[in-house]
Amino acid sequence: MKLRLAMAAFALATSLGAARADAVMPLAAHRAAYQISLAKGNGSQAPVSASGLIAYEFHGSSCEGYAATFRQVTELQRGEGAPISSDTKAVTFEDGQAKTLRFRIDTSLSDNAQTPIDGSATRSDAGDISVNLTQPKEETLALGKDILFPTQHIARIIETAKSGGSVLEARVFDGSDTGEKIFDTLTVVGKEATAPGADADAADSLKALRRWPVAISYFDAAKKDSAPEYVLSFDLYENGVSGSLKLDYGSFSLAAQLTKLELLPAAPCAK
Repeated sequence: MKLRLAMAAFALATSLGAARADAVMPLAAHRAAYQISLAKGNGSQAPVSASGLIAYEFHGSSCEGYAATFRQVTELQRGEGAPISSDTKAVTFEDGQAKTLRFRIDTSLSDNAQTPIDGSATRSDAGDISVNLTQPKEETLALGKDILFPTQHIARIIETAKSGGSVLEARVFDGSDTGEKIFDTLTVVGKEATAPGADADAADSLKALRRWPVAISYFDAAKKDSAPEYVLSFDLYENGVSGSLKLDYGSFSLAAQLTKLELLPAAPCAK
């Protein structure tokens, strides 16, 4: 049972440097916590229950770049056999101009440590993306053009939402899986919400903010005409905070309820 994680949603907090200055409000440095549960299970291979947590912290500025830490701990209980547990820690740094992405991802599955994913991606002046991996093996990859880092991707979703658009297609590289994978993504943006949502119960700071329901489908770019590997749904707030999440893997889906949000002091660019 392969479990993709929710890291994509948390690139939201790093989109300011890649977007036009008037496209988004200043994005919030913050810590957020989410409680994981089983939302739906279909078929004999689906888990019968799930538990876990997501912890996320973001800080930085458009001139100095953005640093983020992410941890997701999940336990899936099957109808028979021992539960499947996963623990993933990710540290990323993205410069404010969407030129470089630095990433390290450490994962253990049922207490068995996996080989880390460690590397960096660089965009040339001509737009070509090259990836230098040190783990799981030393390798240099040429991915080509027209590929977005997570910062650019979410920046464009924010722009799409603010302009009243409803669909965005993009190819995205985020360093996950083996550090080589490109995702074809399809984002559907709903109408701007007009009333406070459930997330406001966890943080009063969200009540006055604009937000949009967003669903992002992630397809393996190497597999044509296949179903999405997963669909990530959440409320996107204009300050870059991700509301409660739903991760749909087809045979089952997980809910991640926002339980705590702490806004951190901003780090403005030096004059």
